[in-house]
Amino acid sequence: MLGNLKPQQPDKILALMGEFRADTRQGKIDLGVGVYKDASGNTPIMRAVKAAEQRMLETETTKSYTALPGEPAFRDAMAAMILGEPPADRLASLATVGGTGAIRQGLELARMASPGLTVWYSDPTWPNHLSILDFMGIPKRAYRYFDAETRGVDFEGMAADLAQAQPGDVVLLHGCCHNPTGANLTATQWEEVAGLLERTGALPLIDLAYQGFGDGLDQDAEGTRLIAARLPETLIAASCSKNFGIYRERTGVLLALSYPAARDLTQGAMAFLNRQTYSFPPDHGARIVSTILGDAELAADWKAELEEVRNHMLALRSQLAGELRDLTGSNRFDFIEEHRGMFSRLGATPEQVEAIKRDAAIYIVGDSRINIAGLNRDTVPILARAIVEAGV
Repeated sequence: MLGNLKPQQPDKILALMGEFRADTRQGKIDLGVGVYKDASGNTPIMRAVKAAEQRMLETETTKSYTALPGEPAFRDAMAAMILGEPPADRLASLATVGGTGAIRQGLELARMASPGLTVWYSDPTWPNHLSILDFMGIPKRAYRYFDAETRGVDFEGMAADLAQAQPGDVVLLHGCCHNPTGANLTATQWEEVAGLLERTGALPLIDLAYQGFGDGLDQDAEGTRLIAARLPETLIAASCSKNFGIYRERTGVLLALSYPAARDLTQGAMAFLNRQTYSFPPDHGARIVSTILGDAELAADWKAELEEVRNHMLALRSQLAGELRDLTGSNRFDFIEEHRGMFSRLGATPEQVEAIKRDAAIYIVGDSRINIAGLNRDTVPILARAIVEAGV
């Protein structure tokens, strides 16, 4: 029977990682993988995470199952971090296997409620969004998002497309630090998106994978909070991989805001989804997060280190934009400084991306997405020269 399986299309980013590892050239640079790296090229364990794990080691008394939707302390702490002041009468929540698991469970929940839904996604979006939708057999439609000329948001096109959404559809939004472009909505544009969703009756599903990596922990949640406050129903899928640096612990949360009368019904459906998928969720990463957020001293140290991470990426953006300004005598790459988060899309052609890899041993995803966090002060000038020499 298993011989009837069909070969699956390899993930392009994972394939690029393999190609990078096989490259024997000295000084090669990996800007493909979506993982934060410090100036030394390491993905460090945050100070507060180590302290929390030490505390857990000393105080933990059992490895028994947690609650089916996850420990309340974790879910409550994440809801407070994301929403500020969560409306308890409207909020249901679920611990998930990473942010990807939150996306999957959110889509499953939406399909249970609206079997004929269409999911609207930004063009472009994180490729795994599309892969999951295709695997689930959910109809999807793109809405315009990235302006290839300005490297900013094509908001006029976005608004025109989203005006066509129907009640029962889902609109997939990036809460901040848009992946793969780095181009974000302004506060005014978030207001307009909220109005569009109100008029169409579509359900927002917000992917909040990078809170704290853009303009700050609270600032990065402003769009999400606005949507959650204005819309009667909202789904939010959040990841702890980046802002807590616990990639391999696979820690995420799904928040669902509904009418108060539907809150318990929603919570029950979410717990049911966990039971059908992997039963009880993993707890180690969730307990790290709840330990940090539940302790003032640990939370303050975590926020301070998260700010260091954020400012490190902003400094690299500034340096790269400045290098390109000097090399080209123009400001056409200033969008790199304006973008936020780990990623920016350069607007290079696949041929130019291939030339950069061939000639400079710099690995970039084929759509020209670069991971800013894969750079340091010494490699920024190398990338800038490679971009110019490739004719981007």
